[in-house]
Amino acid sequence: METDVLIVGGGVLGFSSAYHMKRRRPDDRIVLIDRLGGPGQGNSAKSEGAYRNVFTSKTNYLLADSTIDAFNHLEHDLGYDLKLSHIGYLWLFSEEQHRRLRPVLESMAGLGVELRFFDEELTSMIPGLVTEFTGEEAEILGLEPVDVAMQGVKCGSIDADSLVRCYERMFIEAGGEVVYGAEAEKLILEPEEELGIPGEPFVWQDAAVKGAETSKGEIRAATTVVATGVWAGRLLDPIGVDAMMRPKKRHIFVFKDPRLRGLFEVKGLNESGAMPLTVLPKSGVYLKAEVSEGSIWVGCADNLGRRFGLEDDSQPEESYYTDHIYHLLVEYLPCFKDVRPVNMWAGQYAINGFDGIPVVAPAPGMIYVGAASGSGIMKSDALGRIAASLYVGEEETELYGGRPFRVADLGVRSRRVEREEFII
Repeated sequence: METDVLIVGGGVLGFSSAYHMKRRRPDDRIVLIDRLGGPGQGNSAKSEGAYRNVFTSKTNYLLADSTIDAFNHLEHDLGYDLKLSHIGYLWLFSEEQHRRLRPVLESMAGLGVELRFFDEELTSMIPGLVTEFTGEEAEILGLEPVDVAMQGVKCGSIDADSLVRCYERMFIEAGGEVVYGAEAEKLILEPEEELGIPGEPFVWQDAAVKGAETSKGEIRAATTVVATGVWAGRLLDPIGVDAMMRPKKRHIFVFKDPRLRGLFEVKGLNESGAMPLTVLPKSGVYLKAEVSEGSIWVGCADNLGRRFGLEDDSQPEESYYTDHIYHLLVEYLPCFKDVRPVNMWAGQYAINGFDGIPVVAPAPGMIYVGAASGSGIMKSDALGRIAASLYVGEEETELYGGRPFRVADLGVRSRRVEREEFII
């Protein structure tokens, strides 16, 4: 097969890039392949499906804020049911944590991030929330009091599967082609001018990616887009391109129990009366109300102690909930006492530990889109637009809503971003 563009990876970043490239160049043949049997069945399907614009980096803020606006456009103007739920994010801080973070929070407000703060009234807003701790067990667990809560207003929840299928549908309707069950086994690297000598390309030849060898045969392309998330290194390492990320496992535990009914009776934090995506003090443990199914999702952004490592089929560890998360969660929200998860899964984040900003970078014959550090969903539309502008040769792209963005800023050689300081 020969095509103008080959996109490897059928997750949210692959399909967003595919759609925006096809939108910009409708006459080009653009083919997307994925090794799985349908759209977004890799780590996109295992996402907690949350979005926020609460970042310290201006770059991250622009990527996320414009993408959130695009989500609203897709659902409210174009009629795609993304199951948007504007429940907000809520961070719980001790007074000491809040004091340390004050300069960071002020910098976010300066970017335009809408934040609300609560203190004494929080216990009346969230039924059953415990804010003060005493005793030996609290000391052993290192429990921090809840003195201040910060809410990110333009934040919430989205159904990741619906979002990927939305981009898939728009791509196909625009004339794009999709091939499932086709695994990219290696990228084809060839000299720009072949001499027919065994061993090419040699170091003195200009070489470029010319497509990929797949489980369904060779696909040759003028431009190849690698958007395979945590698996990007398998394709990029053999040709000497740095994927700028390392995979790290993350868990989601799902609860549906009458004892948690109070978490859908929250007052004054959102219109649905449901628990925002709430981050407990210090630990990285978080929970959110999944309004569309009446369940509560719990996870943890565990870093130190959680190894880096690629897993083709990540399996959840129930002991991670029972031995780790549970003991903290039940102290802050006793309604979780003896409640067991009804479902659980594990996925992987493509962690960029250097600056926490995604990468959209060119190489000869290729564009790499990745290293989203777990925030690919919430920046997907912006990253797809940037990849499309890179493809058509523009130095500046227009994010949704008309905001300009310098394409090279997310590259590697001419990278110009601010290190993200507010990571959960």
